[in-house]
Amino acid sequence: MQSAVEVAISKFAEHTYAGLHLEKIQHSKDDRIRTIRIDGYWRGVVLAPDSGDTYCLIKVLPHDKASAYAASRRFSVNQAIGVLEVRNEEALEQLQPSLQATAGAVEDRLFAKVSDDDLKGLGVDAAVLPVVRLLTSDAHLEALQTVLPEAQYTALYALACGMSVQEAWDQVAQYLPADSPPAEVDPGDLVTAMERTPGRVAFVSGPEELQRILAHPFAAWRTFLHPSQRKIAYQKAYTGPAQVTGGAGTGKTVTAVHRAAFLAQRVARADLGPGSGPPILLTTFTTSLADALGSQLALLIGDDKIRRRVEVLNVDKLAYLVFRQAHGRPRIPEPAAMRERWAEAAAEAGLAFTPGFLEHEWEQVILAQDLQTEEAYLACVRAGRGIPLARAQRSQVWQLVQRVTRELRAEGQFTHTQIANEAARLLNESGRPLFRHVIVDEGQDLHPAQWRLLRAAVPPGPDDMFIAADPHQRIYDNRVSLTSLGIAIRGRSRRLTVNYRTTQEILDWAVPLLGSAPVTGLDGEADTLLGYRSPMHGPRPELYAASSRDDELAALARRIRSWRDFGIEPHAIGVAARSSTVANPAREALKAAGIPTLALTTQSTRRAVRVGTMHRMKGLEFQAVAVIGVEQGTVPAWSAITPADEDPVAHDQDIQRERCVLFVACTRARDHLYISFAGEPSVFLDG
Repeated sequence: MQSAVEVAISKFAEHTYAGLHLEKIQHSKDDRIRTIRIDGYWRGVVLAPDSGDTYCLIKVLPHDKASAYAASRRFSVNQAIGVLEVRNEEALEQLQPSLQATAGAVEDRLFAKVSDDDLKGLGVDAAVLPVVRLLTSDAHLEALQTVLPEAQYTALYALACGMSVQEAWDQVAQYLPADSPPAEVDPGDLVTAMERTPGRVAFVSGPEELQRILAHPFAAWRTFLHPSQRKIAYQKAYTGPAQVTGGAGTGKTVTAVHRAAFLAQRVARADLGPGSGPPILLTTFTTSLADALGSQLALLIGDDKIRRRVEVLNVDKLAYLVFRQAHGRPRIPEPAAMRERWAEAAAEAGLAFTPGFLEHEWEQVILAQDLQTEEAYLACVRAGRGIPLARAQRSQVWQLVQRVTRELRAEGQFTHTQIANEAARLLNESGRPLFRHVIVDEGQDLHPAQWRLLRAAVPPGPDDMFIAADPHQRIYDNRVSLTSLGIAIRGRSRRLTVNYRTTQEILDWAVPLLGSAPVTGLDGEADTLLGYRSPMHGPRPELYAASSRDDELAALARRIRSWRDFGIEPHAIGVAARSSTVANPAREALKAAGIPTLALTTQSTRRAVRVGTMHRMKGLEFQAVAVIGVEQGTVPAWSAITPADEDPVAHDQDIQRERCVLFVACTRARDHLYISFAGEPSVFLDG
C-alpha cells in the first residue's frame, strides 16, 4: 500500500493544475472532501481547500470505507486554538433525535451551568452546541468521544469532571501549537489551520519528501507525539527544572525522549565539538528501563553525531561510575544480609527496634536527609515516619546506624543509596558538573540521595532538568520533595490526561485499584487523576476465580490460546504475578501446555509469551496482559509491608505502594486484560 500511495501522489502532483484524479462525493457533509484512487482496492480521502494548491491526504482506506468516511465528516477550524479539526457530522445528526427524546424528560442538563460563550471560548464549535445542550449524563458525553474532535471533547470532559472553565481551558491549552492562542482565527483558512497542527499534519513539497516520511521503520512510529505532548517536548526553553506528569499511558516517557532529542539537536547545531562541554543525560530508575529509553532514542535520532550527545544510563550506574573513580569498585550487600546486620546490632544493644524499622529509619530519614552528625539527627524532622522517637531513642538509633555503617565500610561494602550519597558529595566538592542537561524518566521512584546526585551532575539554569513522573505509579518506598533539594519545578509542571495506550474499559477497572488515599507529587502538592481518560475502547477486563493454582494456570493457558487464535502474536502477550513464586510455575505450566515463554527482562525478538513479576512490567506494554495470583496472602505481599504496630504511617504507605504495583501491571495492557486468583480474592479487587 505504501508503494501505491507514493505512485498515486506522484501522479497527482504532476496534474494538480487540472484537478485530475480527485472525485467529489455526492451528499457529502463537507463539499471540500474528495477521494483519490490509490489502486483497485484502496482509496485516499483528500481535503481540498477552497483556494490555493495545498491538498491534504487524510486517510487511506478500502474503497467503500473511504467513501463512507468522506461522506460523513466535516472539517473545521477550532475557533479558540486555531487548529484543524474533523468531526463525524453524520453521527451527530443520528444521535440528536435520541438525545432530544431523553433530554425532554430531564430538567438538569449536563452543561446547564456553562454559558454558550464559555463553551465557545473553550473551542466548542457553534454547530455542535445544540447537541451539547441535550446531554444529560456522562454516558451521553462518552457516546460523543469518537464523534467530536479531541480538543472539543477534552473541554467537555473536563467540565463534566467538575473542573472550572479556567481549569478546562488549561486542559484545552495543551493542544495549542504555541504558548498563546492565535490573535485571529479565520474559520475558512484551512491551510493556516493545518500549519498550526504540526502533530497531525506534515507539509511536503513533492514525492521525495513523502518518501522520506514513509521510509521510517514502523517501530519509529511508536515515538509519535500527540499535540499536548509535542508542545511540552518542543518548548523552546524552560527557565529552570521542568516536569511532566500524568497517568499510565499518557506519553510521559515518549515526551521525555523527544525532549532529549530536541536538546541534543540544539547542542549539535551549536557545533561545540568534542570536549567543549558536558553531554546530555537521559536516565531512569532501572537498567531495563534505561535500555528501553536508549532503544526509543535510537529510533528518533538517525544521526550518530547527534545521538552521541546523549548518554543513557540508570541512576545507580551513574552513581557507581562516579564512586568508582574516587574509591575503586564497591561491593553491594545483599538485602537479606543487611536485615541480619540490623537484627544483630539491635539484639546486642538490647533494644526492641525491628530490623525493618531500623533500615527504614536509616534510608528514609538519615540517608534521605544526608545527616552527618548525631546532633543533626536529633534535631531533624522525621517526615513520613509514624512512630515518634524521644531524644534518648534517637541517640540509640544513631549509635546502631554508626555501628552497621562501620561494619560495611570495613568490608568494603556500600548500599546503592550510600553510593549515590557519596557520588553527590564528590561532584559537589569537585565543582565540575558532568552534564549540560538531565532528563529523568520515572522520577517518582528515585531516592532523595539519587536526586542530590542528579542535582550535582548538572549546573542550575535554563533547561537543566526535565522530569517525567507519576506518583500514582510509585512502586518503591522513595518519597521526596524536590524543592528541598534545590530542584524547583513549581510553575514549570505540566500534566497529561489522555491515555493513548490503554482502553477506557481497562482504565475504568484499573483506576479504582489505587484506592482513595491522597497522593503527593514531587512538587509537594496533591496529585490527582482528574480528567484522566482514554479515547480508545475495547472489551471489558475478564476476572477468573480459580479453585486452585493448578486450575488457575490451566485457565491461563486456555486464555492465551484464545488470544493467539484471535490473532494476537505471542510476543504481544504479557503475564505478570506479584512474585516469582507464582510467575515461575506459570512459565512451567505454559511450557507444558506447548506455549513458549521468555522472561520479561529478556532482550530477544523471539516470538514467545513474556512472563515475570509485576515490578518487571514497568515501562513495558502488551496488546494483551494476564495478571495472575491476585489473591489474599499474595496481593498485597505482606512480607513487603511494615506492620501497623511498628509504624502505622509506613504501613499505610506500603499498602498504597502495593496498590500501585497492581495498577502498573494492569495498565500495561493495550486491548485485553485478564485477572485471575486462586482462593480468596485480594482485598484490592473489592475497590
